Amino acid sequence: MGTQTPGRGLGTRRLGAAQIVFFVVAAAGPLYAIAGGVSATYAVTGSVGVPLSFVLLAPVLALFGVGYAAMSRYVTNAGAFYPYVAHGIGRSAGTAVAYVTVLAYSSIQTGVFGLFGLSVSTWLNTTFGTDLPWWPIALLMVLVVGAGGVLRIDLNAKVLGVALGLEVVVLVVLNVAMFSHPAGNALTPLAPSSLFTAGVGAVFAFSIAVFLGFEGAATYGEECRDPRRTVGRATYVAIGLTAVLYIASSLGLAVATGPDHIVERAAAEGPGLLFGLGGQYLGTAFADTAYVLFLTSQCAALLSFHNAVARYFFALGREGLLPDGLSRTSKRTGAPIGGSLVQTTIGLVVVSVFALAGRDPFTDLFTWTGVTASTGVTIIMVAVSLSVIGFFRRRPGRETWWRRAGAPALAAVTLTAVLVLIVANFDVLLGPAGSIPWLRWGLPGLLVLAGLAGFLRAEALRTRRPDVYAAIGGPLREDELVETR
Repeated sequence: MGTQTPGRGLGTRRLGAAQIVFFVVAAAGPLYAIAGGVSATYAVTGSVGVPLSFVLLAPVLALFGVGYAAMSRYVTNAGAFYPYVAHGIGRSAGTAVAYVTVLAYSSIQTGVFGLFGLSVSTWLNTTFGTDLPWWPIALLMVLVVGAGGVLRIDLNAKVLGVALGLEVVVLVVLNVAMFSHPAGNALTPLAPSSLFTAGVGAVFAFSIAVFLGFEGAATYGEECRDPRRTVGRATYVAIGLTAVLYIASSLGLAVATGPDHIVERAAAEGPGLLFGLGGQYLGTAFADTAYVLFLTSQCAALLSFHNAVARYFFALGREGLLPDGLSRTSKRTGAPIGGSLVQTTIGLVVVSVFALAGRDPFTDLFTWTGVTASTGVTIIMVAVSLSVIGFFRRRPGRETWWRRAGAPALAAVTLTAVLVLIVANFDVLLGPAGSIPWLRWGLPGLLVLAGLAGFLRAEALRTRRPDVYAAIGGPLREDELVETR
């Protein structure tokens, strides 16, 4: 791992827009999101209108991206979201968002470990007849990802770039094959009547969970070569690329199976539906290759989320909001080794607890952590959108009206509506466990508790250590400070 030193900054500025796109789109995990997330959305909600939900959500996320990109020109911090809120709403609110962010991103990463363990276990059993439980595989992967988290950030980006490129190629080929063998009307899943039924709330909740990861570009702001432009460009590209892949692939699944049968087949076959269609139209060799990339897609997502969470821990440790040891960086690679080690420990503990309790890695670990994460990220995006408005209200000449107020306001309203739908349909999102009251309210309650803990931590610092409190969120860019004094 190299010599460690308690650093106050990350590695040198090695990243460009393309490399950040690799991280954030890999976090969304297009192949595993479509094979797993989209299939689950069809199966659980019973709605044929899943493709239309992506069509409608993409502009909402783009609206969020407008203010997010504008803010990134003035705030460059590995903590990403919480400095935006600290400078736009207030330091205590920013700290509350910081704690929610750590919980949300830690949740989704630990959940993917469960999915990965199950996926590899299934593959080994099918291919070699090996009956290996999911949890040893998941624990081994926690260690592998932890080791990758202390390497140079640009090396991680190269690995993710190769994995992402292969995923996109496979999805393009699969989509061409599916649309070339229609079993029903391609326009049916895009009809409003297919989406706006009793289950529309659950559909939007699942769909925004599938998008999870695109919003992480600002996490790498301190390691960008040109953060004023790079973060915004990477965010727009990430939204556009994932939206196109999700719309096309979800529609392709419905067209190839027939809109009248997609729900039934998704429920029966799960992630295997996509690869079964690939085998049917392109041969077993292609399907087998696609499944291996399905596994590497999860590896890429795990590495991307690990890097993001480690940087959150680093930023919070550096500013005194969490123990100072979390701000330690590797002298050799500049990676946030303190945060990386903590995140690795969290993964080991959570996977072990679920394994010892005999819980299912998909319906329990992956689903519970996934819906918790999507709820948390939606809360964060609402807060960031409001923060953009507050930040530029004190600096009215800094950006156009659309960037500083129009788009962020629309994003806040629409994302709040999505959040209401998620909470209202939380029992549906949990599947069979949704009838358990302590779980149905306990998981969103954890996010509330995390936010409250962060807020109280900041208020305590306001009284006891005002110098630390005043530094929450870090400094603004020097050129912005000079012009607004």
